[in-house]
Amino acid sequence: MKIKILIPLYNDWQSLLKLLENINHQIDNTDMVFSILVVNDGSIEKIPQRFPDCSKFNSIKIMNLKNNIGHARCIATGLKYIMENDEFDYVIPMDSDGEDRPEEIKDLIQKTETNLELPVVCERIKRSEGTLFKLCYFFHKLITKTFTGKSIRFGNFTCLPKIIIKKMIEEKATWSSFSGALSKISKDKIAVSSERGTRYFGPSKMSFKNLIVHSLSIISVFKYNVLIRSILFFFVYLFLIYEKISVITLIPLLLIIIFNLLVFVISRRENLENYRKSNLNILDVKTVK
Repeated sequence: MKIKILIPLYNDWQSLLKLLENINHQIDNTDMVFSILVVNDGSIEKIPQRFPDCSKFNSIKIMNLKNNIGHARCIATGLKYIMENDEFDYVIPMDSDGEDRPEEIKDLIQKTETNLELPVVCERIKRSEGTLFKLCYFFHKLITKTFTGKSIRFGNFTCLPKIIIKKMIEEKATWSSFSGALSKISKDKIAVSSERGTRYFGPSKMSFKNLIVHSLSIISVFKYNVLIRSILFFFVYLFLIYEKISVITLIPLLLIIIFNLLVFVISRRENLENYRKSNLNILDVKTVK
């Protein structure tokens, strides 16, 4: 079995080197063939001259992008490149900072044995972030479930069979939201329990603004569900406040309108034509092992 591990990265080479060492240790005593593709999202920091001696990897490649395009589009670009250029059975996207735990890679792969064509996703049962982030994440899940009807409890850390990759690279939502696109194209998934790891070095680079855009990007994949449910809410709410209409009671309706506008604006990030041209942003692909 050939496994490709896809790692998007921006200025976090120190974490990457430690991650590679940890993955190499975790996949010891397996008969599967592992290889690494790092998508360098226009990092300002220089690529390290030396990489750890990772004997269990068949190869380590670094795809250097000309322009910074963001986490989701890095993964999308990497998936398209792998599909078009490599031989593989499964792709495992994961972050470079240690929050996706290498210890869980074997769990992901083992679950594929129950159904070779279904994606395996990591559903977080324990998180390592602060209270504010956990609270924001709770509201994100609540709003997503309420307005889309989807319970999306996973991120990028997944194990994707080739049949799913084929669908992903033909789905415009992949260019904007990985987890949203995967939920759209694959209703059935295999879930494994996962703990959010702690970062190897430094604080999280996820700002509050980026967190909101990330949340809206997932929700916008199902924008018509959002619109339909919002309209239903309008009618029910207006019926309930019919005799008590005031500036105050109309505030929830204004918030729903703003929310829908934001969702439809963010949905413009989905662009299949730009996705198909993503290879034009690849500067080069270097083999370091």
